[in-house]
Amino acid sequence: MSTNHPSGESIDTRPLVPMLTTLLTELTDGPPPEAAYILNRDDIGLLRSLDKLTASDASVGVHGGATIAAHVDHLRYGLSLMNRWSAGEQPFEAADWAASWRTTTVSDADWQRSKLALRAEVHGWLEALRTPRDATPTELTGMFASIAHLAYHLGAIREINRLARGPVEQPRA
Repeated sequence: MSTNHPSGESIDTRPLVPMLTTLLTELTDGPPPEAAYILNRDDIGLLRSLDKLTASDASVGVHGGATIAAHVDHLRYGLSLMNRWSAGEQPFEAADWAASWRTTTVSDADWQRSKLALRAEVHGWLEALRTPRDATPTELTGMFASIAHLAYHLGAIREINRLARGPVEQPRA
């Protein structure tokens, strides 16, 4: 993500902070009781869903695809880049996106460390999103894309292992 925008246009994120943080919080920690925008009511979100999985569960992929451990490391890495960007760095040019996909099996200790590292990056990114800033359209797109990216991987993880799936929405009477 580049901070240079040809028009020099800048967007104040202050009015967007509640939307950005609500969506990311819902995906990672589940929706609040009063409103669910992405997940079903009573969903526990990504972080607690991962706590239901063992290292063995996280080390399995489907049809030769990426493991849950790889998805988790990929999310952690992407959020670490966003956190570094929010601190003033430009980490995207040298980013090695392929490294996470080489994660296949994890030990119990590795799995615990991976979940803690992801949780730390999620909470760091939430704090960064809570901090109003002037952003270029490209930067703002990247901020929203980080949330959509996490949603995609949450869905992929839930397709790999049903233990990570959220509740099925029940029809209202």
